[in-house]
This record gives sequence, C-alpha cells and structure tokens, in this order.
Amino acid sequence: MIRFHKEGYKIIAFTFLIVIAIVLMADTYIELSCLSKTVQVLALFFLVMILQFFRNPKRITTKNDDVVIAPVDGKVVVIEEVEETEYFNDKRIQVSIFMSPINVHVTRYATGGTVKYSKYHPGKYLVAWHPKASTENERTTIVVENESIGEVLYRQIAGALAKRIVNYAKEGDKAEQGADAGFIKFGSRVDVFLPLGTNVTVNLGDKVKGGVQVIAEK
Repeated sequence: MIRFHKEGYKIIAFTFLIVIAIVLMADTYIELSCLSKTVQVLALFFLVMILQFFRNPKRITTKNDDVVIAPVDGKVVVIEEVEETEYFNDKRIQVSIFMSPINVHVTRYATGGTVKYSKYHPGKYLVAWHPKASTENERTTIVVENESIGEVLYRQIAGALAKRIVNYAKEGDKAEQGADAGFIKFGSRVDVFLPLGTNVTVNLGDKVKGGVQVIAEK
C-alpha cells in the first residue's frame, strides 16, 4: 500500500478536486473529442506526479551509532573537505545529496543522538546545485550529537522549485536514526557535514536511499 507524507495531505486533496473539475469541464465544454481527452490525460498525469512526489515509503533502518545513513533519496553531487562557518567554524567533510522532483523528499535523521542546534535561514532560491546554494538559499541547519561519531550537521536547502522547507527537529530533542525529521517540497538538496577522519562510503554520482543506505562510518 502506498503511503503519503502528512505534509502532502492538503495539497493532494486540493489537487484531486481540481483534477476532477478539469476532467468534468473538459468533457462538458470541449467539443473536440481528441482535445478533451488530451486535457483530461494531462490533468490525471499531473495528479500522479503530485502523488508520487509526496509518497512516503516505509524504510526499515538498522540503527548503528558507528555509521551515518543517507538522510534523503538522491544523487551524491559533492564530497569534499570544507570550512563550515555557521556552527563548527572549522574544517569538515561535506557530502551533498541532490533530490530531483521524482525522488522521495522525506528528510530522515542520519544519526541518532541529541539535537544540539536547529535554525531556519530565509534566503534565495538558486538552483540547488549552485555552489552558493548552501549559504545563500533558504535553508535549515540541524546538528545532532552522536555518542560514537560526534556532532553531525545536516542542512536542508531550498532550490529553484522548493519554496517550503519543513523541519521537525528542535533543540533538546532525541533524534532516532532513520526517523522522519522533515520534508522539502518540490526538489532540493541536503548537505551533511561530518568530522574529519570519518570514512565516506559513497562516491560522486552514487544514487542513495534515505533511511537505509550508509554514506559514512566511524
């Protein structure tokens, strides 16, 4: 059975009503049969796209404090050592995962532990793969302290289409590895910042599965 994320309930219901209206109106007011059918098919295709975007497949996470799992589905587009200037103010390993509109957009906790930091930043809507998207786009920054790995920062970043970031993490919360931590609507990316010395187990271009696939280990 297909599950949908709660962030999509209102949008799905609204889209469903609009599509029904379009299908009925096309049948009633468009005299040319082939044009009427084309409009109806396009409306139904749009509904299917909305449904697949908000799908929330059940993922079984094998919890392990010695590993970091992918927080989202998508493609690994960055693996590099960088200076993280918002929270750590030192060098970290950055792993960035880009989500296309057809990916599952649920954000999951990459590690278990305690939420030490959670902050929302308004900003621009540059394309998600833009080099400055990480620091200039609308984003949220969350840090989870894990007893084994240490502090792991992940950043939800809005893109050209993503106009709403949902973040459930609050400072002091207990984060459960693999649990629902938020949602990014209509395409974007997530940056993960790891302590130096962490062994990254994915490569550039790899497609990863959120809540399941290990992307780094102690």
